[in-house]
Amino acid sequence: VLPASLKMPHKQPPHKQSFTMGRGARKKDEDSGTDVGEGTDEWAQSKATVRPPDQLDLTDAELKEEFTRILTANNPHAPQNIVRYSFKEGTYKLIGFVDQLAVHFSQVGNLIPKDSDEGRRQHYRDELAAVSYQGSQESVKVVISETEILEEEEEPKEAEAGSQTDVPTAEASEKVAEEELITPKQPKERKLTNKFNFSERASQTFNNPLRDRECQMEPPPRTNFSATANQWEIYDAYVEELEKQEKTKEKEKTKTPVAKKMGKMAMRKMTSMESQSDDITKVTQAAKIVERMVNQNTYDDVAQDFKYYEDVADEYRDQEGTLLPLWKFQNDKAKRLAVTALCWNPKYNDLFAVGYGSYDFMKQSRGMLLLYSMKNPSFPEYIFSSESGIMCLDIHVDHPYLVVVGHYDGNVAIYNLKKPHSQPAFRSSAKSGKHTDPVWQVRWQKDDMDNNLNFFSVSSDGRIVSWTLVKSELVHTEVIKLKVEGSSSESLEGLQIHTVGCGTAFDFHKEIDYMFLVGTEEGKIYKCSKSYSSQFLDTYDAHNMAVDAVSWNPYHTKVFISCSSDWTVKIWDHTVKTPMFIYDLNSAVGDVAWAPYSSTVFAAVTTNGKTHVFDLSINKYEAICSQAVVAKKKNKITHVQFNPIHPIIIVGDDRGHVTCLKLSPNLRKMPKEKKGQEVQKGPAVEIAKLDKLLNLVREVKTKT
Repeated sequence: VLPASLKMPHKQPPHKQSFTMGRGARKKDEDSGTDVGEGTDEWAQSKATVRPPDQLDLTDAELKEEFTRILTANNPHAPQNIVRYSFKEGTYKLIGFVDQLAVHFSQVGNLIPKDSDEGRRQHYRDELAAVSYQGSQESVKVVISETEILEEEEEPKEAEAGSQTDVPTAEASEKVAEEELITPKQPKERKLTNKFNFSERASQTFNNPLRDRECQMEPPPRTNFSATANQWEIYDAYVEELEKQEKTKEKEKTKTPVAKKMGKMAMRKMTSMESQSDDITKVTQAAKIVERMVNQNTYDDVAQDFKYYEDVADEYRDQEGTLLPLWKFQNDKAKRLAVTALCWNPKYNDLFAVGYGSYDFMKQSRGMLLLYSMKNPSFPEYIFSSESGIMCLDIHVDHPYLVVVGHYDGNVAIYNLKKPHSQPAFRSSAKSGKHTDPVWQVRWQKDDMDNNLNFFSVSSDGRIVSWTLVKSELVHTEVIKLKVEGSSSESLEGLQIHTVGCGTAFDFHKEIDYMFLVGTEEGKIYKCSKSYSSQFLDTYDAHNMAVDAVSWNPYHTKVFISCSSDWTVKIWDHTVKTPMFIYDLNSAVGDVAWAPYSSTVFAAVTTNGKTHVFDLSINKYEAICSQAVVAKKKNKITHVQFNPIHPIIIVGDDRGHVTCLKLSPNLRKMPKEKKGQEVQKGPAVEIAKLDKLLNLVREVKTKT
């Protein structure tokens, strides 16, 4: 048995070693914050305030003084007087909303998705770093545990002195390693920058009061419908259906095979039309509004050009202008028909009527009357079809829903837009004195003494007829029969036979109600009166070919214009038998029209696809604009009309297309304002402007 003195030293070192390890672990826990066994006294002590050496010493009164600061969302450095040009109103306007945001610091960040290659690389690097850190900690623990095992396995035969000297050196080295691992580095002390004593400050932002905006919609109208279906009601319905079928079978037996086929086709059409109309009529108005909105978006650029675009290049052109194409109106049903008439609605400035027919004698077919609005270029507002081609039309000034048309077969008809049926409200017939040749022009007149509506028509049969709407029928009165002067010949029985003059165009005087002009196929223009049916007031040897159009000047009461297939446009004074101005346009002239805004501006269209605009006050000798306005040269332009208010014209061609064109500023020049003088406007100024030009021509003629 060994003595106790030899046993004790062997057991003491491990006990001591384990004690030191436990203490180190406790110290480690203190740093991590899990164990708060030691250091609680430090928190209990009162903290001394740290004062920087350059802090100001303030009295109690100065310390108690409050400085109120109100924070607002407005930037004091933001400008408040920014103006920008408004294209809509044409002026510079002050901008109400200014950006109050001031950026003090911004940093560009870079986020990488976890699934990307770069994200995986960074994640792998972080894992490696974590593993290496854990590995270093484990290696330290392994070293300490190995030393313990080695010391435990030391032979007990070693001397006490030797063991006592070795243990303190090992313990000292371990403590140093542990302290290096556990104790963190102390950060450097920062100098406080506050020069004043600490005082509590509060700031409050000014919050604008919130406003509640409420709106209430009307609930959609609802109706409760309830019904009970009994057996006898169902039975009655079946019986009615059987009776209908029996009746149709009886009718079919009496019909011929051809009539049967036609009847079947008609029935199918009727049933399909009925089912469609039942569905469509319910949403007609809504569909129309939606269609307008869609077209407004589709043709927005064209509408912007129509409203605001002015050709800036006109300033650099020497008194020449251009025509800007806007909308193009066409319909599939009227594809192979020619535009034979154009007329603006006097009340609605965006609505115009187009007559379709054919000028070719060999290709006569159906006709159509379409009314288009500039608000919806894709589809017409009204569609009327006729068996014969429409050659002319006119809209009543006081009743803009009444449209009178003249047909190729000599009939005249009146369509009522308030009753949009395919059939006209009034129509002439062989019994009621229809023309025997095509009706080339119709024109509404003032109501007669009994306040009945009446209009005039001219035809190739030489008759000018006045038509009156009496109750529900058309009554005709022959005003004048055109005769070619000097062409009378005697027959065998001694009767005089007159050659009939073929009327092609006419126009009524704006002021003298009874006076009107008639153009003929022979090239002559007759000045006639409603009162005298046997004699002309005057005859003008105007053209070598048929007169296509005659028109009185809207301002000057003496002046009228005529155009013909002999390539010429002539301007006349009705008191003089020779023309004042003659213009050769190198192609047959289809139509001519005066501008509503000036007494000296007119437009003419030719069969080579060109539109010519003249302004006599700028250039007396040639057009200030000659422009091709159709896609193909083969297309012949047939008619032209000025809009009564907007600076646009519409032209129609023989392929059924109607093109809308905007006049550039040079084509509608108004007199310039002089300093200190007001610009005189009105009919008197326009009459004086044209008179000045006519006087120049008259002086030249008297000299010659």
